[in-house]
Amino acid sequence: MDKFIEGLSFLSENIDDGVIIVNNESVIVHINNSAINLLDISINPINKYIKDVIKESLMPEILQSKNEHENQNWNKNKKNFVVTRKLLKNDDRIIGAIAIFKDITIYNKLNKKIDEDTSYINTLNTLLDTSYDWAVVVDKNYKITMMSKGYKEFLDVQNPVGKDVREVIDNTRLHLIIDSGITEIGEIQEIRGQEVVSMRVPIIKEGKVVGAIGKVMFKDLNDFYVISEKVRKLKEELKEYEGSLKSEKSAKYSFENIIGSSSIIKDVKYMGEKASKTNSNVLIMGESGTGKELFAHAIHNRSKRVLEPFVKINCGAIPSELLESELFGYEEGAFTGAKKGGKKGKFELANKGTIFLDEIGDMPLNMQVKLLRVIQEREVERVGGNKLKKIDVRIIAATNKNLEELVKKNLFREDLYYRLNVMTLNVPPLRSRKEDISILADFLKSKLSRELNKYVEGISKDAVKYLMNYNWPGNVRELENIIERAINLLDSDLIIKPKHLPSRIVTLDISNAYGKANTSLKEIVEDIEYKLISKYLNEFKGNKNKVAKTLGISRTSLYKKIEKYNIE
Repeated sequence: MDKFIEGLSFLSENIDDGVIIVNNESVIVHINNSAINLLDISINPINKYIKDVIKESLMPEILQSKNEHENQNWNKNKKNFVVTRKLLKNDDRIIGAIAIFKDITIYNKLNKKIDEDTSYINTLNTLLDTSYDWAVVVDKNYKITMMSKGYKEFLDVQNPVGKDVREVIDNTRLHLIIDSGITEIGEIQEIRGQEVVSMRVPIIKEGKVVGAIGKVMFKDLNDFYVISEKVRKLKEELKEYEGSLKSEKSAKYSFENIIGSSSIIKDVKYMGEKASKTNSNVLIMGESGTGKELFAHAIHNRSKRVLEPFVKINCGAIPSELLESELFGYEEGAFTGAKKGGKKGKFELANKGTIFLDEIGDMPLNMQVKLLRVIQEREVERVGGNKLKKIDVRIIAATNKNLEELVKKNLFREDLYYRLNVMTLNVPPLRSRKEDISILADFLKSKLSRELNKYVEGISKDAVKYLMNYNWPGNVRELENIIERAINLLDSDLIIKPKHLPSRIVTLDISNAYGKANTSLKEIVEDIEYKLISKYLNEFKGNKNKVAKTLGISRTSLYKKIEKYNIE
């Protein structure tokens, strides 16, 4: 995003409109001089939460609701603005938002003064005649009352005052503005064979439209094309740049990427958002595949460290003899094969940012001692070195193991456990939030169909029921694998059906499905009927004669049950 901001800042500093850009956490990453002057900002707003600088700002609401604003009126410091707020996206991911606003105070003043203050009108006439702006003012009868000198020269007219604006300006819409009372900004208009970009504002007095003002914002549409081409190139650079950032030093996910509406997942997300506002260490616990890493990314991206590095390391995937050099780095000559000049460790790379220690429960005891010292002293020493380097790193650790049990067995240091376990998140297994399965499956279907470049219309109700009845030992990761497998098995079908699911999902398991209390015999019988009929319809490819024969019932009875259970 830095390259994008750098390029856009060049453009924004050359226009009179105010421009403010925030990231997806509503932190200001760019503001041009026009915006600072228009809003009378006296502090350095960069890297500050926008509402701390402009308390009336609606940018956080735009990011949350994803509803953009165009040409809205906004008052600030006794000034009147027209503001447009847009989301900034990379592919489908929202990376921030931009606000562009124009001071229209002068036009609003005209609404009050134009019919009653002759000296003001004379002053405005002088202003229009001495500026090279192309501007025109008309009354409620569409008659021109003022026109700037530059506009007269372009139109090659001497004295247009008193004439119908439709007779003087090609393709004008000022008469329509007077009739409707609606502002138009950024409209393309052809005047004397030249395409320009215009704005039109009604003049309102005591609730009635008494005239209108027209102004040419861009005298040549080619200016827009040049800017558009520059923005296109900047977007391409942004895409390439962000692609290179999909590495160990960037956090890719936010809380919006954590899908689910169940109360249990909402509670965990709430705790995660609370944790992101602190600088304390965080311990995330949960079974494999529940999405612990997503929470780590989201906490970093919601924190004040969002613009700093996010570095992750899997403590269980690196051999114990290499883990120390990976975490703390090494000096040149520290061991055979050490790189010339040495190498920074993960803690140094994460300085000012966040380090994510995944599978912390698998860290060897000797490394736990060294990690504890780093947490206590806030400094690291490279392997083979003798210099201590101060660091400022926020630690987020995750594990699928019960650390309290490991502490009791002397497999995990108690003092380290309490150092890490300041803010705790317990990510629930998928079987504990089955109401989220349908939403998750649909989200994964859309995501994976784009990645696999295969069109998928949806997931059948029957398939969803099987997914809901499964226990999901592999949690969300297993669900993602199942959906990906199903998409790959689609041929002429556009909908994922039970036949595209693995046998372990569609196999009937009475003990697992009906081992819970308060399940009536009628419910069990109906569920078994539903599953058996669905199973055999899939096996026999819809041949109802074979299904009825296999089940030992008549075709009439079979049809009634198919209709009863709404089996597709």
